[in-house]
Amino acid sequence: MSDTGPSDDPLALAEYAAGEAAVLSDAERWPTMDAAGAARLHRWRTHPAAPPWVHETGDRVTPDMLDRVRTPLPTEGWLEEHLETARRLLHYRGRTGLHTLADFPPISRAHLAADIAAFVPLDADLGRILHGTSSGSTGAALLIPDDVEEVARGFHHLVGLVAGAGVAWRPDGERLALVSVVHQRQAFTYVSLVSGFAQRAMVRLNLAAHAWGAASDRAAFLADADPQVITGNPTSLAELLAPDLRGAVRPLALFSGAMALAAPLRADLEAAFGCPVFDVYGLHETRPIAVRTDDGPFRVLDRRVLVETLGPDGRPVADGEVGEITVTAGENPLLPLVRYRTGDFGRLVPLPGGGVGIADLEGREHTVFAGGGGGRIPCVDLTQQLQAHGARGWSVEQSADGSVRARIAGGDADAVAGALRALLGQPLEVERLERVADLGDGKPRRYRSAAR
Repeated sequence: MSDTGPSDDPLALAEYAAGEAAVLSDAERWPTMDAAGAARLHRWRTHPAAPPWVHETGDRVTPDMLDRVRTPLPTEGWLEEHLETARRLLHYRGRTGLHTLADFPPISRAHLAADIAAFVPLDADLGRILHGTSSGSTGAALLIPDDVEEVARGFHHLVGLVAGAGVAWRPDGERLALVSVVHQRQAFTYVSLVSGFAQRAMVRLNLAAHAWGAASDRAAFLADADPQVITGNPTSLAELLAPDLRGAVRPLALFSGAMALAAPLRADLEAAFGCPVFDVYGLHETRPIAVRTDDGPFRVLDRRVLVETLGPDGRPVADGEVGEITVTAGENPLLPLVRYRTGDFGRLVPLPGGGVGIADLEGREHTVFAGGGGGRIPCVDLTQQLQAHGARGWSVEQSADGSVRARIAGGDADAVAGALRALLGQPLEVERLERVADLGDGKPRRYRSAAR
């Protein structure tokens, strides 16, 4: 990040100033930290190629928590216990007849934004509370009550997913255990320790060029850090394909979340780094819901999560029909959610060998485009064409008059233009960009239509 301060930069936010909210000591952030862990913190905080660190955070895992956070929560009988907890929440006070899951009325982000405290159990141990921010792509930002153990357990859930792909992820010398990457104008960046992973270090980095002191610093830092696993959204992971970074890292696995991962981008990442790329579907409120490593449906995880697909009337849609993904989530004891409408859409399908999958997941923008002949074209049809012609990311907008402007990152612009004209039958303009990051900071909306 540059040295420009809030008084010089009209877009600078005070919360991203270094040390703005630091209140705990290192001993409080990492109660089990030993001399080796302290040395790792110092090394990466003072690394000559490191970016300016603007945040301090720790996992706050105490000695009695270490074994628990490495172990998944049991799932047998969890739903009955979860519903009993939910019946005692303030949000449901005065309601009767909440006997089964189907008796609970669906809730949405608006309910949490209006009174999130009404969804926190009255007997919750608030001494273990952390807070995380969920900005969302629609609706108001939320401060989510996170539980210390549950957040720490999330790291070990990733370890388990990697192991399920046949890859051993264990502490390896002084390699960073994990690097979380973003690509945005301003971001929280920090060094931390993973207490339950032999106190190996992890960092959060902003890969945007302006966040580094010298042009060569980000590649130098990552090459020295040699991260075992890298997480991010498609925009930030695509930046790893830049010439200076492609040869700087050799990850065991990549995890993509927060935005839809295009099949061509996943294929490029797999080819570049020779490792599995996990496409994770989930929300901060619900935690991970489903995952895939190919073009097939997302597999609903074997965790305390139950997925339904509902129609606008709140009733389940017919088997195999598109509906709103609605999640009952019991991983976070401080936010036990029942029938939470995510705003995302897809179809529930049975998977070979058992399990439930989510197919045709198109995220919060279940957009339908107006065809030139009066037809209605769902956005999933556009996704198939865009991916088939190599686009790594895109933004497609339809004006009220029916005309369409598509911006694509990578891919064959002429082929995309031909396919979308044939599909939509509307005037069309296609702009090709080189990088996913060129589509814009944050979470660019993939689809929008003002036509009726």
